[in-house]
Order: sequence, then structure tokens, then C-alpha cells
Amino acid sequence: MDATTLAAFLAVDLLLVLTPGADWAFAISAGLRGRSVLPAVSGLVAGYAGYTVLAVAVAGLAVLVASSPALLTALTVAGAGYLIWLGRHVLRQPAELTAAAGTAGASRARVMLQGAGISGLNPKALLLYLSLFPQFIDTTGDGWPVAAQTGLLGVLHMAACATVYLAVAVLARTVLRTRPAAARAVTRVSGVLMILVGALLLAERLAV
Repeated sequence: MDATTLAAFLAVDLLLVLTPGADWAFAISAGLRGRSVLPAVSGLVAGYAGYTVLAVAVAGLAVLVASSPALLTALTVAGAGYLIWLGRHVLRQPAELTAAAGTAGASRARVMLQGAGISGLNPKALLLYLSLFPQFIDTTGDGWPVAAQTGLLGVLHMAACATVYLAVAVLARTVLRTRPAAARAVTRVSGVLMILVGALLLAERLAV
């Protein structure tokens, strides 16, 4: 894989990771309620590690998706629809963003398991690995094996998640805990961003 492909993947991946959703909700909750945010962030990343292992093990699935424009379009439309639905849900019930599972008093292991469950059961994660990754994987056979490419993209995604979610949790702990109005504003902005990103993904894929 060349540097240009990796840079393009990181740009798109960071845009998606920066889009607030269930992972953000848990990271914010950990920052507001927990003394340490590392167990929560580690759990979230562990969920994506599971997806990466699965994607490497069944790398042929990525090839199938990459070679089928109709399937890729269907997955992209499903992912965009999920983001738009989630954004509307957050805007209608903004308090839920900071009402994620409480972490106060919970053991580190329990918090990590909660985080792994949230990211591991997030439909957006599955759609990410099935619809985004194939667009950056070379299936011609002239470069790296598909499994190696998939593994590298998975590691880059986990690194992006760890960086963003740690920053979100720390920011929540230092800023939002004492500013309820700011916390409410974050929920509204997150809802709008989810709708916008979903609409952009949908429009771009349908245009192709």
C-alpha cells in the first residue's frame, strides 16, 4: 500500500471517528463520572480490535465487497441511513448523550467490558469495516496480501479511535462536568454532524 492511499484512508477514517455517536457518548460518560478514562477508551478500542481480527480472518469478504459496486452501494446507503437516524435521535433526546452507562464506582475490568460491548455491537463499526475498508484495498494481487492490507487499516483505525476518544473523555472531564449548558450544546452539535456526514456519504455514493 502506498503512502497516498494510507493518507486518504486516514482522512476519511478520522472524519468518521470524529463524528459523535455511541462511542463518544461512552467516552463522555467516562470523563464525567470516572476518575480514569483509560479503561473506557481501552474497552472501546478492544471492540474494534475484535473487528480487525475478524476482518483479517475473512479477508475474502472485503474482496467480495470491493468487487461488487451494488453491494458496496447498499452498505454505504445503510451506513448513511444509520448515521442520519442516530443524529435525529440525538437531536430529539439530547440528554441521552450524557446518560450512557455510568462508570462511577465500577471496576476497571467492568468499564473495559462495557466499552468493548458498545463499540463491538455498534452497527456503524461493521459497516465501516465492510464498506470503507474495501475502497482502499488493492485487490489486483500486485501489492500486499489482502489480509495484510486489512490488518494495517484496522491498526490505523484503532489508533485514530484511541486518540480521539481519549481527547473527548479528557475534555469532558475538564470542561463539561462544570458546564451543563456546554454539555447540552455538544449533544445538539453532534446530532447535526451525524446527519450531515450521513447525507454527504449518501450523496457521494449515489453520485458514483
